[in-house]
Amino acid sequence: MTSSIGSTIISALGTGSGINTTSLVSSLVSAVRDPKETLITGKQTLNNTRISAMASAISSLDTFSSTLTSILQDTAYSGQPASSDTSIASVSTLTGGTPTGLPAQIEVKQLAQAQVLKSTTLASATEAVGQGTLTLTTASGSYTIAIDSSNDNLSGMAQGINATNSGVTATVMTDASGSRLVLKGQTGADNGFTLTKEATDTADANLERFTFDGTSGAMTQTQSAQNAVIVLDGVEMEYADNVVKDAIPFLRIDLNKAAPGTTVTLATNEPTSTITDLLNDFVTAYNTLRSALNDATAGATSTTDAGALAGDSSIRQMKTMLSKLTTTQLATSGTYKTLSDIGISTNNDGTLSLDSDRLAAAFDADPTGVTQLINPTTSTTDTLGLAAAVENIKTSLEADNGVLSLAQDRYEALAEDYADQLEKLDRDMVDYQTRLSAIYSALDSRLTAFKATQSYLEQQISAWNNSDN
Repeated sequence: MTSSIGSTIISALGTGSGINTTSLVSSLVSAVRDPKETLITGKQTLNNTRISAMASAISSLDTFSSTLTSILQDTAYSGQPASSDTSIASVSTLTGGTPTGLPAQIEVKQLAQAQVLKSTTLASATEAVGQGTLTLTTASGSYTIAIDSSNDNLSGMAQGINATNSGVTATVMTDASGSRLVLKGQTGADNGFTLTKEATDTADANLERFTFDGTSGAMTQTQSAQNAVIVLDGVEMEYADNVVKDAIPFLRIDLNKAAPGTTVTLATNEPTSTITDLLNDFVTAYNTLRSALNDATAGATSTTDAGALAGDSSIRQMKTMLSKLTTTQLATSGTYKTLSDIGISTNNDGTLSLDSDRLAAAFDADPTGVTQLINPTTSTTDTLGLAAAVENIKTSLEADNGVLSLAQDRYEALAEDYADQLEKLDRDMVDYQTRLSAIYSALDSRLTAFKATQSYLEQQISAWNNSDN
């Protein structure tokens, strides 16, 4: 390199032709900058590849975990709650979780119902009812209904009651015999109501036809307000509504008919898809993840380059933790406690295989045990389940101090460091170029002076030689 630079300098100097300092300085700066920049950008490119590969590995793990959880929550695998007699009680799942405590026995002793009153029958809905003030009293408070010349009929009275938004609904029902006012409250024993007339001489006595004080009155009570009464697994409970949502977690029970003395079984029906289907889906998803990790960590060969994360300890740990899934205890009791017990084994490359015959034999021997091993009704430390086991691995690796998070932070820090190094190199090279420009500019000035002196001396020597002649 030194002889090359020297040759460039000599060539630039020529024989009194001046120096191209711009080109010379540019060549010297490039000679210093290029190897350093190449080294840094090479490291930067490799690090960016690792950042991308690490993000892909984390995303693949997240997808694997969330997909498995979604599959296991699908009613095609977990089954649907069912009732042995839907004419008495029907069931459905509520969002947020899987019903627990099934099977259960329920007896519907009484349905919840609303209080209903009907008035005497008038000739038509437009017949005058009497003017004055009525007071509607419910569990939520008292409401005043004023009847005057503008609404002195059944329809006007019904509109006035409905306008209170008290929870009592007024309807005018008309048939061949005439029209009557029907009032209906909300279901539940606490939702009874009364309708009384203002106790003044100004109120029309005809309004008495539309009163009920809770026990008697001119209006007829056709139905009293009452709670639903059920007996669930021997425990009697009351509800103001015929839709029960908090007796069994995540289970809605619709009470359809009172049937005292009749017991209905609430349970979970068999899933429409088999455990074999589920585990085949699991093995396929696992092998997709494992194959991607194998490619990312593969060593270089004579025909292929090394994977982007070859030698990365965090990915090695991830592969190690995933490989232990087949021997992780998913249940602490029963004949089958691990995936390997029901026919899932690990291949030499870390992918999984499912022995369908062994799984079928295990399921025939203990279908409940195998189902609870894979997809327990509730995941606990004793019955972990497959989805929770994968989620635990994911959480451990991706926690703030988990190896994947730490590796990601390390690569991000390196990316910033390489960017800083390139910025520093730019600044250093600007300074270096400035110094070289100053040096060669001064050199150029001196050479110019030397040439002027040389020219003067040559002229003097020539004059001396001519004088001697």
